[in-house]
Amino acid sequence: MSIDEQADAPSAGVEKAPVADWATDFDHTHPDYAANAPQIWDELRSSCPVAHTERFGGMWIPTRHDDIKAIADNDNGWYTSHEVVVNDVQDQDLLPPPIGPAPPITSDPPFHADARRLLLAPFGPKEIEKLEPFARSYCHSLLDDALADLDDDQTFDAARAYSQHIPVRVIAEMLGLPPEDGDKFRTFIHHIVENPIDRDLPYEETIDYYFDVEIEKCKADPKPEGEGSLIDHLLNVEIFGEKLAHEHVRGTLILLLVAGIDTTWSAIGSSLWHLAQNPDDLARFRDDPDVRIFAVEEFLRLYAPVTMARRVAEDHELRGCPLKAGDWLLLPFPAANRDPEAFERADEFVIDRQKNRHGAFGLGIHRCLGSNLARMELAVALDVFVERIAEFELIGRNQVRFSTGQIRGPRELPIRVKSFA
Repeated sequence: MSIDEQADAPSAGVEKAPVADWATDFDHTHPDYAANAPQIWDELRSSCPVAHTERFGGMWIPTRHDDIKAIADNDNGWYTSHEVVVNDVQDQDLLPPPIGPAPPITSDPPFHADARRLLLAPFGPKEIEKLEPFARSYCHSLLDDALADLDDDQTFDAARAYSQHIPVRVIAEMLGLPPEDGDKFRTFIHHIVENPIDRDLPYEETIDYYFDVEIEKCKADPKPEGEGSLIDHLLNVEIFGEKLAHEHVRGTLILLLVAGIDTTWSAIGSSLWHLAQNPDDLARFRDDPDVRIFAVEEFLRLYAPVTMARRVAEDHELRGCPLKAGDWLLLPFPAANRDPEAFERADEFVIDRQKNRHGAFGLGIHRCLGSNLARMELAVALDVFVERIAEFELIGRNQVRFSTGQIRGPRELPIRVKSFA
Protein backbone atom coordinates (compact mmCIF):
# COMPACT_ATOMS: atom_id res chain seq x y z
CA MET A 1 0.00 0.00 0.00
CA SER A 2 1.29 3.45 -0.89
CA ILE A 3 1.83 5.84 1.98
CA ASP A 4 -0.42 8.28 0.15
CA GLU A 5 -3.41 5.94 0.31
CA GLN A 6 -6.05 6.50 2.90
CA ALA A 7 -5.19 4.87 6.23
CA ASP A 8 -6.84 1.57 7.06
CA ALA A 9 -7.39 2.59 10.65
CA PRO A 10 -8.81 5.79 12.09
CA SER A 11 -6.77 7.72 14.65
CA ALA A 12 -8.13 10.01 17.29
CA GLY A 13 -6.51 13.36 17.94
CA VAL A 14 -6.49 16.99 17.03
CA GLU A 15 -6.69 18.20 13.44
CA LYS A 16 -3.25 18.07 11.85
CA ALA A 17 -2.09 19.88 8.75
CA PRO A 18 -1.84 17.46 5.82
CA VAL A 19 1.63 16.07 5.14
CA ALA A 20 2.67 17.25 1.69
CA ASP A 21 5.74 15.02 1.38
CA TRP A 22 7.08 12.68 4.08
CA ALA A 23 10.66 13.38 2.98
CA THR A 24 10.35 17.13 3.56
CA ASP A 25 7.26 17.55 5.76
CA PHE A 26 7.47 14.62 8.18
CA ASP A 27 5.10 14.51 11.16
CA HIS A 28 5.20 11.48 13.46
CA THR A 29 2.18 12.82 15.38
CA HIS A 30 -0.07 12.70 12.31
CA PRO A 31 -2.83 10.03 12.18
CA ASP A 32 -1.62 8.94 8.73
CA TYR A 33 1.79 8.14 10.21
CA ALA A 34 0.22 6.13 13.02
CA ALA A 35 -1.64 3.95 10.53
CA ASN A 36 1.08 3.64 7.86
CA ALA A 37 4.45 3.96 9.61
CA PRO A 38 6.13 0.82 8.17
CA GLN A 39 5.33 1.86 4.60
CA ILE A 40 6.64 5.37 5.30
CA TRP A 41 9.91 4.01 6.70
CA ASP A 42 10.39 1.72 3.70
CA GLU A 43 9.82 4.47 1.17
CA LEU A 44 12.06 6.94 2.97
CA ARG A 45 14.83 4.38 3.44
CA SER A 46 15.00 3.78 -0.31
CA SER A 47 14.47 7.36 -1.51
CA CYS A 48 15.50 9.74 1.31
CA PRO A 49 17.27 7.93 4.18
CA VAL A 50 17.62 11.14 6.21
CA ALA A 51 14.36 13.05 5.91
CA HIS A 52 13.70 16.54 7.25
CA THR A 53 10.79 18.69 8.36
CA GLU A 54 10.40 22.28 9.43
CA ARG A 55 7.76 21.18 11.91
CA PHE A 56 8.74 21.18 15.60
CA GLY A 57 11.29 23.89 14.91
CA GLY A 58 13.29 21.66 12.55
CA MET A 59 13.74 17.88 12.78
CA TRP A 60 15.76 15.18 10.98
CA ILE A 61 14.62 11.55 10.62
CA PRO A 62 17.11 8.80 9.67
CA THR A 63 15.58 5.45 8.71
CA ARG A 64 18.63 3.21 8.15
CA HIS A 65 19.84 0.94 10.92
CA ASP A 66 23.48 2.01 10.78
CA ASP A 67 22.66 5.73 10.97
CA ILE A 68 20.24 5.27 13.86
CA LYS A 69 22.75 3.12 15.76
CA ALA A 70 25.59 5.61 15.20
CA ILE A 71 23.49 8.45 16.58
CA ALA A 72 22.35 6.37 19.57
CA ASP A 73 25.96 5.35 20.29
CA ASN A 74 26.98 9.04 20.21
CA ASP A 75 30.67 8.19 20.36
CA ASN A 76 31.63 11.64 19.06
CA GLY A 77 29.46 13.74 21.41
CA TRP A 78 27.46 15.29 18.56
CA TYR A 79 24.11 14.66 20.24
CA THR A 80 22.48 15.22 23.62
CA SER A 81 19.76 13.15 25.27
CA HIS A 82 18.57 16.04 27.43
CA GLU A 83 15.20 15.96 25.67
CA VAL A 84 13.83 12.71 24.28
CA VAL A 85 10.21 13.60 23.45
CA VAL A 86 9.81 15.97 20.51
CA ASN A 87 7.70 19.02 21.25
CA ASP A 88 7.10 22.54 20.00
CA VAL A 89 8.07 24.25 23.24
CA GLN A 90 11.54 24.55 24.73
CA ASP A 91 10.98 23.71 28.39
CA GLN A 92 12.71 26.19 30.68
CA ASP A 93 12.25 24.21 33.90
CA LEU A 94 14.27 21.12 33.05
CA LEU A 95 17.14 19.93 35.18
CA PRO A 96 20.26 21.11 33.36
CA PRO A 97 22.59 18.80 31.47
CA PRO A 98 24.05 16.32 32.12
CA ILE A 99 21.18 15.25 34.43
CA GLY A 100 18.08 16.13 32.43
CA PRO A 101 14.44 15.97 33.52
CA ALA A 102 14.07 12.16 33.63
CA PRO A 103 17.41 10.57 34.56
CA PRO A 104 18.98 8.38 33.34
CA ILE A 105 17.27 8.47 29.91
CA THR A 106 17.75 12.25 29.66
CA SER A 107 21.25 12.17 31.13
CA ASP A 108 24.46 12.58 29.17
CA PRO A 109 27.86 11.12 30.10
CA PRO A 110 29.49 11.07 32.54
CA PHE A 111 26.45 11.46 34.83
CA HIS A 112 24.43 8.94 32.87
CA ALA A 113 26.35 5.82 33.94
CA ASP A 114 26.04 6.62 37.65
CA ALA A 115 22.33 7.47 37.40
CA ARG A 116 21.63 4.27 35.45
CA ARG A 117 23.59 2.12 37.91
CA LEU A 118 21.13 3.05 40.68
CA LEU A 119 18.36 1.16 38.87
CA LEU A 120 20.17 -1.95 37.68
CA ALA A 121 19.45 -4.09 40.75
CA PRO A 122 15.66 -3.48 40.93
CA PHE A 123 15.33 -4.33 37.24
CA GLY A 124 17.71 -7.29 37.23
CA PRO A 125 16.51 -10.76 36.16
CA LYS A 126 16.12 -12.14 39.70
CA GLU A 127 13.94 -9.26 40.88
CA ILE A 128 11.77 -9.36 37.76
CA GLU A 129 11.35 -13.12 38.09
CA LYS A 130 9.70 -12.54 41.47
CA LEU A 131 6.97 -10.51 39.72
CA GLU A 132 6.04 -13.19 37.19
CA PRO A 133 3.47 -15.05 39.33
CA PHE A 134 1.76 -11.75 40.14
CA ALA A 135 1.66 -10.76 36.45
CA ARG A 136 0.37 -14.18 35.39
CA SER A 137 -2.40 -14.17 37.99
CA TYR A 138 -3.45 -10.67 37.00
CA CYS A 139 -3.60 -11.61 33.29
CA HIS A 140 -5.92 -14.49 34.16
CA SER A 141 -8.15 -12.18 36.19
CA LEU A 142 -8.42 -9.75 33.27
CA LEU A 143 -9.48 -12.54 30.93
CA ASP A 144 -11.91 -13.89 33.51
CA ASP A 145 -13.67 -10.54 33.35
CA ALA A 146 -13.40 -10.12 29.57
CA LEU A 147 -14.74 -13.59 28.77
CA ALA A 148 -17.54 -13.26 31.30
CA ASP A 149 -18.64 -10.03 29.63
CA LEU A 150 -18.48 -11.16 25.99
CA ASP A 151 -21.22 -9.61 23.88
CA ASP A 152 -23.57 -11.57 21.64
CA ASP A 153 -21.01 -11.54 18.81
CA GLN A 154 -18.32 -12.96 21.11
CA THR A 155 -16.23 -9.81 20.76
CA PHE A 156 -14.24 -7.61 23.09
CA ASP A 157 -11.51 -4.98 22.83
CA ALA A 158 -8.20 -6.75 23.54
CA ALA A 159 -6.41 -3.44 24.00
CA ARG A 160 -8.84 -1.74 26.37
CA ALA A 161 -9.78 -4.88 28.31
CA TYR A 162 -6.39 -6.61 28.41
CA SER A 163 -3.10 -5.25 27.10
CA GLN A 164 -3.48 -1.72 28.48
CA HIS A 165 -4.05 -2.96 32.03
CA ILE A 166 -1.14 -5.37 32.50
CA PRO A 167 1.87 -3.02 32.69
CA VAL A 168 -0.20 -0.45 34.59
CA ARG A 169 -0.84 -2.95 37.37
CA VAL A 170 2.69 -4.36 37.40
CA ILE A 171 4.46 -0.99 37.54
CA ALA A 172 2.04 0.16 40.26
CA GLU A 173 3.10 -2.90 42.25
CA MET A 174 6.79 -2.09 41.78
CA LEU A 175 6.38 1.58 42.70
CA GLY A 176 4.00 0.94 45.56
CA LEU A 177 1.26 3.04 43.96
CA PRO A 178 -2.51 2.54 44.38
CA PRO A 179 -3.72 0.12 41.68
CA GLU A 180 -6.91 2.14 41.29
CA ASP A 181 -4.84 5.04 39.90
CA GLY A 182 -4.51 3.31 36.52
CA ASP A 183 -6.77 5.80 34.75
CA LYS A 184 -4.61 8.66 36.06
CA PHE A 185 -1.52 6.95 34.66
CA ARG A 186 -3.11 6.65 31.23
CA THR A 187 -4.02 10.35 31.27
CA PHE A 188 -0.47 11.32 32.25
CA ILE A 189 0.93 9.24 29.40
CA HIS A 190 -1.40 10.86 26.89
CA HIS A 191 -0.23 14.34 27.86
CA ILE A 192 3.45 13.37 27.83
CA VAL A 193 3.69 11.08 24.81
CA GLU A 194 0.71 11.65 22.51
CA ASN A 195 0.03 15.33 23.15
CA PRO A 196 3.29 16.85 24.46
CA ILE A 197 2.34 20.43 23.54
CA ASP A 198 -0.47 20.36 26.11
CA ARG A 199 1.44 22.07 28.93
CA ASP A 200 -1.32 24.23 30.43
CA LEU A 201 -2.75 21.76 32.95
CA PRO A 202 -3.26 22.92 36.54
CA TYR A 203 -0.40 21.68 38.71
CA GLU A 204 -2.77 19.46 40.72
CA GLU A 205 -3.58 17.51 37.53
CA THR A 206 0.03 16.92 36.50
CA ILE A 207 2.26 13.91 36.94
CA ASP A 208 4.70 16.17 38.82
CA TYR A 209 2.10 16.83 41.50
CA TYR A 210 1.13 13.16 41.68
CA PHE A 211 4.68 12.06 42.40
CA ASP A 212 5.40 14.98 44.72
CA VAL A 213 2.57 13.67 46.90
CA GLU A 214 3.72 10.03 46.70
CA ILE A 215 7.32 10.96 47.52
CA GLU A 216 6.18 12.87 50.60
CA LYS A 217 4.14 9.85 51.72
CA CYS A 218 7.24 7.66 51.55
CA LYS A 219 9.34 10.24 53.37
CA ALA A 220 6.75 10.33 56.16
CA ASP A 221 6.99 6.53 56.55
CA PRO A 222 10.62 5.69 55.65
CA LYS A 223 11.67 2.14 54.85
CA PRO A 224 15.24 0.80 55.12
CA GLU A 225 17.16 -0.07 51.95
CA GLY A 226 16.00 -3.42 50.60
CA GLU A 227 12.46 -2.96 51.85
CA GLY A 228 9.55 -0.99 50.51
CA SER A 229 8.92 0.15 46.95
CA LEU A 230 11.05 1.59 44.19
CA ILE A 231 10.23 5.04 45.52
CA ASP A 232 11.77 4.02 48.85
CA HIS A 233 14.79 2.68 46.96
CA LEU A 234 15.37 6.01 45.23
CA LEU A 235 15.02 7.88 48.51
CA ASN A 236 17.64 5.64 50.14
CA VAL A 237 20.36 5.46 47.48
CA GLU A 238 23.16 7.98 47.05
CA ILE A 239 25.02 9.39 44.08
CA PHE A 240 28.44 10.96 44.55
CA GLY A 241 28.00 10.56 48.32
CA GLU A 242 24.70 12.45 48.50
CA LYS A 243 21.01 11.58 48.51
CA LEU A 244 19.24 12.17 45.21
CA ALA A 245 17.73 15.60 44.65
CA HIS A 246 13.93 15.65 44.79
CA GLU A 247 13.80 16.53 41.07
CA HIS A 248 16.01 13.55 40.29
CA VAL A 249 13.74 11.16 42.22
CA ARG A 250 10.59 12.59 40.65
CA GLY A 251 12.05 12.61 37.14
CA THR A 252 13.14 8.98 37.41
CA LEU A 253 9.71 7.96 38.67
CA ILE A 254 8.07 9.72 35.74
CA LEU A 255 10.42 7.84 33.42
CA LEU A 256 9.62 4.49 35.03
CA LEU A 257 5.89 5.08 34.89
CA VAL A 258 5.78 6.24 31.27
CA ALA A 259 8.44 3.85 29.94
CA GLY A 260 7.06 0.98 31.98
CA ILE A 261 3.48 1.27 30.77
CA ASP A 262 2.89 2.59 27.26
CA THR A 263 5.79 0.79 25.61
CA THR A 264 4.81 -2.60 27.00
CA TRP A 265 1.07 -2.38 26.44
CA SER A 266 1.84 -1.33 22.86
CA ALA A 267 4.07 -4.38 22.36
CA ILE A 268 1.43 -6.70 23.81
CA GLY A 269 -1.32 -5.15 21.71
CA SER A 270 0.70 -5.27 18.48
CA SER A 271 1.53 -8.94 19.08
CA LEU A 272 -2.14 -9.79 19.56
CA TRP A 273 -2.96 -7.69 16.47
CA HIS A 274 -0.55 -9.89 14.48
CA LEU A 275 -1.82 -13.19 15.87
CA ALA A 276 -5.44 -12.19 15.22
CA GLN A 277 -4.65 -11.85 11.52
CA ASN A 278 -2.26 -14.79 11.09
CA PRO A 279 -3.88 -18.08 12.14
CA ASP A 280 -0.81 -20.15 11.18
CA ASP A 281 1.41 -18.12 13.52
CA LEU A 282 -1.26 -18.30 16.21
CA ALA A 283 -1.43 -22.08 15.93
CA ARG A 284 2.36 -22.43 16.04
CA PHE A 285 2.65 -20.10 19.03
CA ARG A 286 -0.18 -21.86 20.86
CA ASP A 287 0.86 -25.45 20.15
CA ASP A 288 4.67 -25.21 20.27
CA PRO A 289 5.83 -23.69 23.58
CA ASP A 290 9.46 -24.10 22.53
CA VAL A 291 9.01 -21.52 19.76
CA ARG A 292 7.62 -18.82 22.04
CA ILE A 293 10.98 -17.49 23.21
CA PHE A 294 11.90 -16.78 19.58
CA ALA A 295 8.43 -15.47 18.74
CA VAL A 296 8.57 -12.91 21.56
CA GLU A 297 11.82 -11.51 20.17
CA GLU A 298 10.32 -11.41 16.68
CA PHE A 299 7.27 -9.54 17.95
CA LEU A 300 9.62 -7.06 19.58
CA ARG A 301 11.63 -6.66 16.38
CA LEU A 302 8.83 -6.29 13.87
CA TYR A 303 6.48 -4.30 16.09
CA ALA A 304 8.96 -2.35 18.20
CA PRO A 305 6.87 0.42 19.78
CA VAL A 306 9.46 3.02 20.75
CA THR A 307 10.96 5.98 18.90
CA MET A 308 13.33 8.22 20.84
CA ALA A 309 14.64 11.69 20.11
CA ARG A 310 17.88 13.61 20.52
CA ARG A 311 18.99 17.19 20.10
CA VAL A 312 21.95 18.01 17.87
CA ALA A 313 24.72 19.33 20.14
CA GLU A 314 27.25 20.38 17.47
CA ASP A 315 26.93 21.33 13.80
CA HIS A 316 27.91 18.45 11.53
CA GLU A 317 26.78 16.52 8.45
CA LEU A 318 24.92 13.22 8.30
CA ARG A 319 24.90 11.64 4.85
CA GLY A 320 25.49 15.12 3.44
CA CYS A 321 22.64 16.69 5.44
CA PRO A 322 23.60 19.83 7.42
CA LEU A 323 22.55 19.18 11.02
CA LYS A 324 22.64 22.30 13.18
CA ALA A 325 22.97 22.55 16.97
CA GLY A 326 19.48 22.58 18.49
CA ASP A 327 17.81 20.60 15.69
CA TRP A 328 15.71 17.64 16.69
CA LEU A 329 16.70 14.12 15.64
CA LEU A 330 13.99 11.47 15.67
CA LEU A 331 15.34 7.93 16.11
CA PRO A 332 12.74 5.41 14.90
CA PHE A 333 14.13 2.16 16.29
CA PRO A 334 11.25 0.29 14.61
CA ALA A 335 12.55 1.50 11.24
CA ALA A 336 16.04 0.24 12.09
CA ASN A 337 14.53 -3.17 12.88
CA ARG A 338 13.01 -3.34 9.39
CA ASP A 339 16.14 -2.37 7.46
CA PRO A 340 16.86 -5.14 4.92
CA GLU A 341 20.58 -4.39 5.20
CA ALA A 342 20.44 -5.40 8.87
CA PHE A 343 17.90 -8.26 8.80
CA GLU A 344 17.02 -10.96 6.29
CA ARG A 345 13.35 -10.90 5.27
CA ALA A 346 13.15 -7.71 7.29
CA ASP A 347 9.47 -6.99 6.64
CA GLU A 348 8.35 -10.54 7.40
CA PHE A 349 7.38 -12.10 10.72
CA VAL A 350 9.57 -15.19 11.08
CA ILE A 351 8.27 -16.89 14.19
CA ASP A 352 11.42 -18.96 14.83
CA ARG A 353 14.00 -16.39 13.70
CA GLN A 354 17.31 -17.38 15.27
CA LYS A 355 19.52 -14.36 14.55
CA ASN A 356 17.65 -11.41 15.97
CA ARG A 357 19.77 -8.63 17.48
CA HIS A 358 16.96 -6.10 17.24
CA GLY A 359 16.82 -2.59 18.66
CA ALA A 360 13.34 -2.70 20.16
CA PHE A 361 14.80 -1.62 23.49
CA GLY A 362 16.92 1.07 21.91
CA LEU A 363 20.56 1.13 20.92
CA GLY A 364 23.63 2.60 22.55
CA ILE A 365 24.10 3.65 26.18
CA HIS A 366 20.40 4.40 26.69
CA ARG A 367 19.22 0.87 25.88
CA CYS A 368 16.14 0.25 28.02
CA LEU A 369 17.08 -0.90 31.51
CA GLY A 370 13.56 -2.30 31.90
CA SER A 371 13.99 -4.84 29.11
CA ASN A 372 13.77 -7.79 31.53
CA LEU A 373 10.45 -6.49 32.84
CA ALA A 374 9.03 -5.81 29.37
CA ARG A 375 10.03 -9.24 28.07
CA MET A 376 8.47 -10.94 31.09
CA GLU A 377 5.20 -9.04 30.75
CA LEU A 378 4.97 -9.65 27.00
CA ALA A 379 5.74 -13.36 27.32
CA VAL A 380 3.31 -13.87 30.20
CA ALA A 381 0.54 -11.82 28.56
CA LEU A 382 0.75 -13.85 25.34
CA ASP A 383 1.08 -17.20 27.15
CA VAL A 384 -2.04 -16.58 29.19
CA PHE A 385 -4.00 -15.19 26.25
CA VAL A 386 -3.48 -18.20 23.96
CA GLU A 387 -3.97 -20.57 26.89
CA ARG A 388 -7.40 -19.07 27.53
CA ILE A 389 -8.38 -18.04 23.99
CA ALA A 390 -7.22 -20.71 21.57
CA GLU A 391 -8.69 -19.06 18.47
CA PHE A 392 -9.51 -15.43 17.78
CA GLU A 393 -9.64 -13.07 14.86
CA LEU A 394 -9.56 -9.36 14.12
CA ILE A 395 -13.02 -7.90 13.56
CA GLY A 396 -11.78 -5.42 10.98
CA ARG A 397 -8.69 -3.36 10.26
CA ASN A 398 -10.81 -0.23 10.00
CA GLN A 399 -11.81 -0.62 13.64
CA VAL A 400 -8.23 -0.71 14.95
CA ARG A 401 -6.71 2.57 16.11
CA PHE A 402 -2.97 3.04 16.55
CA SER A 403 -1.53 5.71 18.80
CA THR A 404 0.24 8.77 17.43
CA GLY A 405 3.58 10.11 18.57
CA GLN A 406 6.75 8.34 19.61
CA ILE A 407 5.17 5.16 20.98
CA ARG A 408 3.17 3.15 18.47
CA GLY A 409 0.68 0.46 19.33
CA PRO A 410 -3.05 -0.30 19.11
CA ARG A 411 -5.25 1.76 21.41
CA GLU A 412 -8.38 -0.03 20.17
CA LEU A 413 -8.19 -3.69 19.14
CA PRO A 414 -11.61 -5.35 18.76
CA ILE A 415 -11.37 -9.13 18.29
CA ARG A 416 -13.85 -11.99 17.93
CA VAL A 417 -13.31 -15.00 20.17
CA LYS A 418 -13.81 -18.30 18.33
CA SER A 419 -12.69 -20.73 21.02
CA PHE A 420 -11.91 -20.18 24.69
CA ALA A 421 -11.46 -21.94 28.01
